[in-house]
Amino acid sequence: MKKKILGPTFEEMLHPEKIDKTIRGRALKAMKEDPLDPINLFNITWKNNENKIRYFVMPKEITGVNANIVILYGKDFPTESHKVGATYSILMEKVIRNEIDPFYNTLIWPSTGNYGIGGAWVGCRMGFDSVVLLPEMMSKERFDLIREYGGKVIPTPGCESNVKEIYDKSKELKAENPEKVRVLNQFEEFGNYRFHYYVTGNTLLELSRELSSKGIGTGKITGVVSSMGSAGTIACGDRIKEEQPRAMIIGSEPIQCPTLISNGYGGHDIQGIGDKHVTWIHNVMNMDAMVAVDDVESKKGLQLLTDPVGMDYLSKLGVKSEDVEMMSQIFGISGVCNLYSAIKAAKYYDMTEKDTLYTIATDNIDRYRTVMKELDAKYGKMDACEAKVRYEMLFKGVKTDWVQEATYAVRKRWHNLKYYTWVEQQGKSVEELNYTMTEEFWQEQRDKIKETDKLMTAYRHSDD
Repeated sequence: MKKKILGPTFEEMLHPEKIDKTIRGRALKAMKEDPLDPINLFNITWKNNENKIRYFVMPKEITGVNANIVILYGKDFPTESHKVGATYSILMEKVIRNEIDPFYNTLIWPSTGNYGIGGAWVGCRMGFDSVVLLPEMMSKERFDLIREYGGKVIPTPGCESNVKEIYDKSKELKAENPEKVRVLNQFEEFGNYRFHYYVTGNTLLELSRELSSKGIGTGKITGVVSSMGSAGTIACGDRIKEEQPRAMIIGSEPIQCPTLISNGYGGHDIQGIGDKHVTWIHNVMNMDAMVAVDDVESKKGLQLLTDPVGMDYLSKLGVKSEDVEMMSQIFGISGVCNLYSAIKAAKYYDMTEKDTLYTIATDNIDRYRTVMKELDAKYGKMDACEAKVRYEMLFKGVKTDWVQEATYAVRKRWHNLKYYTWVEQQGKSVEELNYTMTEEFWQEQRDKIKETDKLMTAYRHSDD
């Protein structure tokens, strides 16, 4: 029997220094020379070739707050987005348990962007036929990358928040060939949760200690801020709270689609978040607050950080040239949304230089060149005057509106919103839904991490 293609364990994604040195060396070499080689699965980690965490401390000239805001960025993952970690973890868990066969099954990846790109890359590297479902209004770059990585893509109606249409298409494809087709839904698959709980959460705990040794913060995490698409990334907060119970978990969504904050709905263009429902893998009972951010402001802020005119303006403000260059490389639209959300939280909670907020930059500007051209067409090209306006209004001028703190009643309302998607549409039972309110449910999900790693280790040492 042929060996299945598998990559790292959860522990190796957290600590790549534990990967066999020969394999790790081959993977690091392939990262530059052959990014489509399956050996790059061993590059799924938040750490670089020296096993140092990839992060960036935001200049306070940009944030305008005393609190430290630290960005964990995903641009150096395979596919240039950390979502590849979620797609790999979901697929790896099923392959190692013989629930999916690369020599038979076709995979369906329902997505609004980076998850689908990651699914095409991971699925094809592991030998699967991969089909990505993607709303037709997503950026051209997303469609191009999926095809470049070997996946097929089916456009579905609508924009970022049109997730039901993706679900409907998934059901249709599954019904056509139920034995062969497997739907890997990021919104309900707990491999997504487990990657971020274990790998991202523990990475941030390690980073907080590292920064404290450098005089940044106290070693305590004041909060983690993350906008929700699948609500995978925000699972890192569950791990952080186990060690630091006073750390806050602060979610974020678009003002144009404030689903959790006000049961709202609508279209928006912060690609990757705000999918008009509460996901199955979102532990809303552990959240402390929600904030909301405008989608046009997020796009205009990204342009300020990445356009040469904006970069020149920031340099003249006194921001270090290396920081200006770094910011131009690590942010996409949702990353700027997360940054605004962190600034908003720092202002709302009167945070000081002793406080440190952590947030995530999922992808980078290369996903959004066409979106920036659309901004130019609609609003005109940015000049120095417009750069100053954007800096003053969009960064220094972040307001403390659109903040909702979590009481038990608020958390329960967030939880209750799951009913309409998962019970009425997706076939979950009320008993299953209610069980997700308990800590026992989430502990059961976490316990599968060690089990999975044991299965992987055993498989590696098995005979062909």
